[in-house]
Amino acid sequence: MKKGLLAFVVITLFAQCATVPITGRRQMKFVNSKKLQTISFTQYSDVKTTVKLLPNTDQRTVLVKNVGEKISVAVNRYLTNNGYKDRLKEFEWEFNLADENTVNAWCMPGGKVMFYTGILPICEGEDGIAVVMGHEIAHAIARHGNERMSQGLLAQGLGVAGQIGTSGVSPDFQAVFNQSFGIGSQLGLLKFSRNNESEADKLGLVFMTMAGYNPATAVEFWKRMAANKGNGQKPPEFMSTHPSDDRRIADILEYLPEARNWANK
Repeated sequence: MKKGLLAFVVITLFAQCATVPITGRRQMKFVNSKKLQTISFTQYSDVKTTVKLLPNTDQRTVLVKNVGEKISVAVNRYLTNNGYKDRLKEFEWEFNLADENTVNAWCMPGGKVMFYTGILPICEGEDGIAVVMGHEIAHAIARHGNERMSQGLLAQGLGVAGQIGTSGVSPDFQAVFNQSFGIGSQLGLLKFSRNNESEADKLGLVFMTMAGYNPATAVEFWKRMAANKGNGQKPPEFMSTHPSDDRRIADILEYLPEARNWANK
């Protein structure tokens, strides 16, 4: 019986591997995308009731939404032209700005984005917002949330077969979702690994370039973000699981030519 279960799990894992766009990395993905989308949308709606959303007439909101729309259009074009058109159904883009002095932004699986006003001074305008927006949207496009959930389900020994289907969300599934995405914390911070963060940097550079922004502005943005930490102070939540400042900036500088090449394809 145990051998049969182990064989099923191994077969399932091999059958449910996916490829990350642009980087080509193989990743674990066995959570049903529709199920993850449903719970993400519900959670996003709940978060909107706990924060003060700035109205659509606020010029800061207008700017965030405009950048989000430009990058989402570029992303949709990339997916359509590069063999990932089937993923378009996973996304229903929405962009909101919360009036909270928190250095943070995130994108849930399914394309639900939340910015906080506390990060806008560091962005210093549209290009900086595009850096953050591209990075956060990249997490969703790369299915980092699904990957994180898949790892969490395995780590806790939950039944793989029961999580693949489209049936209702079980309490165990909800618990792993909450743990994986930090739901219940003040910030709703997405808890991705450093490897995921580095990958999102790369994809984000491509997407912002495709949307008409200069990817080189990412270097100055991350320098400002690093300076914002201050001496001996706790890093902003936005950077809590991100690579070191020097490593990130060096990687971005190295990747800029490739990002521009991808954007021109």
